[in-house]
Amino acid sequence: QVQLVESGGGLVQAGGSLRLSCAVSGSIFSINDMGWYRQAPGKQRELVARITRGGSTTYADSVKGRFTISRDNAKNTVFLQMNSLKPEDTSVYHCFADRGAFGNAWGQGTQVTVSS
Repeated sequence: QVQLVESGGGLVQAGGSLRLSCAVSGSIFSINDMGWYRQAPGKQRELVARITRGGSTTYADSVKGRFTISRDNAKNTVFLQMNSLKPEDTSVYHCFADRGAFGNAWGQGTQVTVSS
């Protein structure tokens, strides 16, 4: 089993920054890619950013140039640095770990609220 615990969400004004962290424990040998999804009420779930074990990254068009995903394999932690936040970034952010044939493991989610 794999457990993911997120932290770092909160309330921030537009233009501000937040840094999300996701600490992974358990059967970490099975983990390949890691990343973050978000889902706001009434909206579809959106892949925000993804990072491979080797450090290659993918971003949603809506966050390119503002968000940066990084990963510390030694500490089994993935980060999402969010700058120039906009009200439309308001959502619950979920960390995930791709375990290949074992499927994805998910964190409980952390609320990010950006006020205008």
